[in-house]
Amino acid sequence: MKRKDFLRLSGLAGAGSLLPLSLLKADNTVGKNNFTGCALIPSETAGPYPLDLSQNVNMFRTDVRETQPGLEHKVRLRIIGINNCAPIQNARVDIWHCNVDGYYSGYNTNAHLGPQNHVGETFLRGIQLTDANGEVEFTTVFPGWYPGRISHIHFQVFLSSMLQVTSQFTYPVNEKQLIYTTIAPYTTWGADPQTVSTDNVFSDGSTLQVATLIFNSGTGGYDSFLEVGINGSGTTGLQNLEPETGGQFKLRQNFPNPYSTETTIPFELTNASDVKIELFDLSGRKVSSIEKNNLSAGEHTITLDMEKLGISAGNYVYQLEVVNRNGSYGQCKMMTAK
Repeated sequence: MKRKDFLRLSGLAGAGSLLPLSLLKADNTVGKNNFTGCALIPSETAGPYPLDLSQNVNMFRTDVRETQPGLEHKVRLRIIGINNCAPIQNARVDIWHCNVDGYYSGYNTNAHLGPQNHVGETFLRGIQLTDANGEVEFTTVFPGWYPGRISHIHFQVFLSSMLQVTSQFTYPVNEKQLIYTTIAPYTTWGADPQTVSTDNVFSDGSTLQVATLIFNSGTGGYDSFLEVGINGSGTTGLQNLEPETGGQFKLRQNFPNPYSTETTIPFELTNASDVKIELFDLSGRKVSSIEKNNLSAGEHTITLDMEKLGISAGNYVYQLEVVNRNGSYGQCKMMTAK
């Protein structure tokens, strides 16, 4: 399979690539939202600088910095269903934000240094799929600010190809201003003059959109966390009612998940088919492939032993490709290491 098909079949390449997920209800005791009481995250404008990079396989990445200077900043988002406060796995999350000087990639923009042309560039933008804990983590640089807006990061959440929410988050004032006033190159522009009450996005309320901001002594940077509630119910354990893809198969969640060194991928074929399981790391690089030919219609499993495959246990996207007399079909999910 060509690498570009990885995006198409994982639902990262626009509408219609996959059917919507069936989200099963789970035990209500799973992780209550520390910030929102499991409330729906407010929808906000995508801003003047959104950019659809879903067809660019290089955007499936954890590190979005490219060559941008600035303080290392790890952003972790947990996506939960507000019906039961349980994590939603296999959701697509897109993030984007401005650089230290207030400029966005992909646009002609005007910020601290005057007009700049960054058309065709992709810095500080990325796409990930949530793991079994409903989480994604990006490595970026702490965003700057630009006149008229408080410092912020944009994000979108998709279930398959269907957009669930577009929103933004900001930071605690004291911690943020400490960075801007004491750490280069942020000191060039100094403290962020905007507050949530004066910002045109957050002035109607920001309780659910203030991420943590904690110094990381190991990296010398800062880490942020935000729990994001969306409509629906999260899932835990084995999903056994996945939607059919092209009417040709059902791909279910691997189990156990999270796993240690070995995990099993269950699937059901509608017709006799050749199948291929491919594993991709979180940069979109294929690391392993297993083929099974002439499988009969019905239930099947493929067990992955990471030691035998010669790869380390980790978080991977697994893709099932099914080929039969009706054509070629595929779908992806995320597996999570303990």
